[in-house]
Formats: sequence, C-alpha cells, structure tokens
Amino acid sequence: MKIKIGSNYEELITKKEFSLNKAREILSNERIAVLGYGIQGPGQALNLKDNGFNVIIGQRKKSKSWEKALKDGWIANETLFEIEEAAEKGSIIMFLLSDAAQIEVWPKIKKFLSPGKGLYFSHGFGLTFKKKTKILPPKEIDIFLVAPKGSGTSLRKLFQEGKGLNSSYAIYQNYTGNAKERALAIGIGIGSALLFKTTFQKEVYSDLTGERGTLMGAIQGIFSAQYQVLRENGHSPSEAFNETVEELTQSLMPLIAEKGMDWMYENCSTTAQRGALDWWKKFRDINISLFRELYKDVSSGKEAERTISLNRKSNYRELLKKELKEIKNSELWKAGEEIRKLRPY
Repeated sequence: MKIKIGSNYEELITKKEFSLNKAREILSNERIAVLGYGIQGPGQALNLKDNGFNVIIGQRKKSKSWEKALKDGWIANETLFEIEEAAEKGSIIMFLLSDAAQIEVWPKIKKFLSPGKGLYFSHGFGLTFKKKTKILPPKEIDIFLVAPKGSGTSLRKLFQEGKGLNSSYAIYQNYTGNAKERALAIGIGIGSALLFKTTFQKEVYSDLTGERGTLMGAIQGIFSAQYQVLRENGHSPSEAFNETVEELTQSLMPLIAEKGMDWMYENCSTTAQRGALDWWKKFRDINISLFRELYKDVSSGKEAERTISLNRKSNYRELLKKELKEIKNSELWKAGEEIRKLRPY
C-alpha cells in the first residue's frame, strides 16, 4: 500500500500485499540458519518456526544461549548446531550475533557463503562500517536486511498475542534476482506488522541515533535530570519517581502510542495542556544542536569506532557492569524497583 505523509509517498508492505502463504511458498525450499540466540535470535527464530518455516540454530556450545535454545525446544544435532555447522547447512544465513560477535565470527563463516545463498542482517552496522568491521561478503550471494523496530522479546510477545512489530527492510546485493522476495518473506515470517523500505546505511544511522537519543540515552538523561531537580526541592523519592517515570510509562505512553501526541494535548487538563504547549519548543531548541552533533558522530563512523574499540578490550564486560551498576544503584531506579513491586498488575 502507498501512504502520503505531507508531500512524501511511501510504500508499506503488510500481509495484505504479501501474505504468509506467499512467504512460505517463496522459502519452501530454503533452510534458514539463525546464527546467534541472544537478543533478536530467539524471537525471530521461534516466530519463523511457528509460522512453518524450516529453521535451524547456530550457537556456541556450553553457552547460556545454547542452554536457552535447548529449553526453547531446539534439539541438538537436529535443529541446534555449532555456528559453523549451521552456516554450512543453511541456504539463508541470518546473521543475528551482536555486532562485536559478528566481527569475531565472520572469518569462520564467510567460507560457507557459496553462490546463491542469502545473507540476512537485522542491523546495518557490519556492512555500513565494513572498513572497520572487515565484514566483506562475496558478490555471488544475496544480502538483505529486516530490522524489527523493537526488542526480540517484544517481537515474540506481540507475535504470541497475534500482533506484530513494524520493521524496515533493505536490499544490499541482489545476485539471484530474488533478494527482495526473500527479505519480505522473512519479514512477514518473523511477524512484522508492516515493512518499510530503507538502506543498510540509513538503518544503522537512524538506529544508532535513536538508541543514543530518545529510545534510551536521552530519555535516561531527562529522567535523571527531572528526578534530581524534584529531589533537590524536597519531593520524596516516591513522588519524584512517579511524576518522572511511572506516569509517563504506565499511563501516557500507551495513550500516545494509540492516539498520538496531539490527542494527548487535547485530552489533558488545561493546566497541563498550557504548560506542555509553552515548553515543548524550548526543549526542542535546546536539544536540536545535541542531536545534530549525535547524528554527525554516527554518520562519520565515530560512534562505530568507539563501539568496536571498547568491545575489543579484554575488560569490557567488567567496565560495562560498573556503568550499569551506577544506573541500577541510583536512587531514581531504586525508587522504581520498589514502585514496580506495588503495581496491582
């Protein structure tokens, strides 16, 4: 279907345009090897399996993810293999390891990318920054991407509820002439509600900007700042947390997701309405230069370089735990831990 947003027209793909039966038919002779069973792997693999596709898993033995795969019903030496063996067996290789792990594993799996195979990503990082990652695929394969706009956990949960996440898709290399059909078939198979077109580069630029911005980085910074100001002015931890996080996530965000911000402004108290209208442009004007700086760092490769460099450090996991512990042990999220226990649902 085509939609018009302002002067822009976009084509969106749903099950009406590309049915699940059509997806099954296109991939009927394919064996899909999902490499990695961490963040995106379980949700995408289980959804494909439940939708009737031929799926196997590639994961390191004696790892937590291997044990998780066994608990999820994958069978060792039948549908669960070491990474290299799964890559050899698959006609489409879904490369769903973390960006850091992809760099490490790439030399071991590239030899299995024989002519006509498909190489699938859910993130454009590895190929967009190929000079840094050294992920250089052969020319005789299809390369495509489907990127769900949410976590693998959400993808699975919504699938089980009969719903789906929106996903982007992109074609990097179309050797067989069927790369788009393969991409859309997997996109529908993993449970995408709709698919919109992008490129590997645009996917990674928007994704890295979002993660560092409104999805996690900026929102944590705003939470922390507002909470601190309320506490400095004598508000209790419970009051500060509820006004900063709980009301937003539990009450307002679901309504904004369903009806939009304009509806929210129209359907709140006149006091809240007037204040929100007076202040939103101030927050925009203060933050727009920061977002421009962020996007510049992303598109220049600076953020990618930092990510790769830090992940290569032998003590990275220890440093990461310290950073996460700082957030977990902050009063803001200690208050949140206690408030969540008291939710009546």
